[in-house]
Amino acid sequence: THYDHDNPPPKIVQGYKFNVFYPDLVDRTSTPQYFLERADTDQFCILRFSAGPPYEDVAFKIINRQWNKSRKRGFRCTFERGVLSLYFNFQTHWYRR
Repeated sequence: THYDHDNPPPKIVQGYKFNVFYPDLVDRTSTPQYFLERADTDQFCILRFSAGPPYEDVAFKIINRQWNKSRKRGFRCTFERGVLSLYFNFQTHWYRR
């Protein structure tokens, strides 16, 4: 299929990329963490980042689908130089005709 200005691709969320900056952490030995929580509907979930003092938790409402946690498919969860990076794509379901 060819996509152009007149025929755009379908609008489907394929994944997320989060970069959360923590330059002033009090306890540099503890790594910030993320948690998944229930939302008001089953279509969404809450992704909460928690680091400790002096920062408060940051939460995002994201689509509730299964994550593809393979590094080859783009999963990344690292904490380097005060930046927590969480990248993930959603699981794709292939089908045969």
